[in-house]
Amino acid sequence: MAIAFGDEDDADGTALAEINTTPLVDVMLVLLIIFLITIPVINTTVALRLPRQANELRQSSPQTVVISVDANGASYWFDALLPDRQSLQDKLYRIAMQTPQPEVHIRGDARADFEAVARVLYACQRAGIARIGFVTEPPAGR
Repeated sequence: MAIAFGDEDDADGTALAEINTTPLVDVMLVLLIIFLITIPVINTTVALRLPRQANELRQSSPQTVVISVDANGASYWFDALLPDRQSLQDKLYRIAMQTPQPEVHIRGDARADFEAVARVLYACQRAGIARIGFVTEPPAGR
């Protein structure tokens, strides 16, 4: 038993084999418009006045190592000028082996390039220093 749809010459009885994409395109365009309207609303933030200073006052312990970077990019171990990067790395490897490991405080001059401070930070990371802090001054008027 078979179902007959009509003659092969008759175009009215044949099954339609293509998809009508017009409703899909309409829905996608509506969604695009909705997203374009709502994205700027999502990205706005609440106007806040954030604190000017977020550091905490801490006392240096005798085990704290202070590395300074001056405006020219030279590094100092406490107050002694380090001749090259390798000497800094060697000193950091030695203190990384101590138990408990001392904390390293980096004092970077405000006029120094970020690259010089980043080199010291990278040397601390490579040596395996776990506790690194930055020494700053409180803002004026406080």
